Amino acid sequence: MQLENIHLTYCTNVHPGESWQDVFANLEKYIPELKARLAPNKSFGIGLRLSAKAASELLESHYLAQFQTWLQQNNLYVFTLNGFPYGGFHHQVVKDKVYAPDWRSRDRLDYTLRLTQILAAFLPEGIDGGISTLPLSYKPWFTQLSTDDVFKSATRNVAAVAADMIRIRETTGKLLHLDLEPEPDGLIENTTEVVDFFHSWLLPIGGSYLAETLGISHTVAEELLREHIRVCYDTCHFAVEYEEPKSVLTRLQTAGISIGKIQISAAIRVLLPEEITQRQAIADKLSFFAESTYLHQVIARSHDGTLHHYSDLSTALPHLEQSTAQEWRTHFHVPIFIHDYQTLQSTQDDIVAVLNLLGKQQCHHLEIETYTWDVLPPAMKLDLLASIQREYEWVLQHLATEVTA
Repeated sequence: MQLENIHLTYCTNVHPGESWQDVFANLEKYIPELKARLAPNKSFGIGLRLSAKAASELLESHYLAQFQTWLQQNNLYVFTLNGFPYGGFHHQVVKDKVYAPDWRSRDRLDYTLRLTQILAAFLPEGIDGGISTLPLSYKPWFTQLSTDDVFKSATRNVAAVAADMIRIRETTGKLLHLDLEPEPDGLIENTTEVVDFFHSWLLPIGGSYLAETLGISHTVAEELLREHIRVCYDTCHFAVEYEEPKSVLTRLQTAGISIGKIQISAAIRVLLPEEITQRQAIADKLSFFAESTYLHQVIARSHDGTLHHYSDLSTALPHLEQSTAQEWRTHFHVPIFIHDYQTLQSTQDDIVAVLNLLGKQQCHHLEIETYTWDVLPPAMKLDLLASIQREYEWVLQHLATEVTA
């Protein structure tokens, strides 16, 4: 949905389906009805999630032209793709498989190049387009190894995508960018690591690759990398890291790093009481979220600000009663329109803070990303169409408040 200079959508990774036919069936089922309810007289944006299988099918058949026609007939447009999950994302154990293949691999590169080709085909004139992707790899895979070789190979592949996007811009005039998505336990997981990756790896190594590949100066190569490689700011992920939105945006801007997309999502947070019986009640509540499909990393913060990481909620829960932490935050995308869950809360305030700062930075791509409706505790499950509509309305209300403030 286009609102002045802001493009708002929801990520279709909420819907199961790995083939293009499954993806399109979900789009036909949900998108026209949402548009009718939310923006009957406006263009309506789609945040498209395509698996490697669906991306290949879309390019290797007549589906591309058919989908383009469908978009035009329904006054819809695609401006962002989710290229994080390569394979299956629903109704199976995903956990750390969501990072595979990582950015060291040719498979990840080829998949993203296909997404680049698809986005270039669908992107309307005058709008930049972004592809969000994983933060290179999964940090726990390399606890006993030096990550230098990982960063080198991953950086070259990321730069290869930038080179392809540069060629597309030269031939079509369309600006595309790859948006790295930091998250807890990702190889890049916080602002400090984002800045370090750009300054220590992407600009020097990626710049050299790009300069040699395109026959340009290193200075020009660095400028182009900053334009085509950006950050996907997921409000859930940065909140779990206890990073204050204004500080994140300021640090990235100071470092010359652009945000390509803001994913609007909320994490679970809980302040830990002293009483053991109260902690037991909290553990009981959290246990409903310790499901087996996705990773739900936990970061505990002590009174002195020290952070302790747990790889998954199921791993963290046995430590809750004896924890010396003041607060726990859990990477579980909960409905953004709910702040309090009895003894639990969400990080909804961070979303509000980011929305309030939109006018002070250049990103204008917003994507609601609550992909966990299938695995929410039964008491929290609602009709999916109504739930997505309610999330849109919550965001629109806050955007309207900010505009009139």
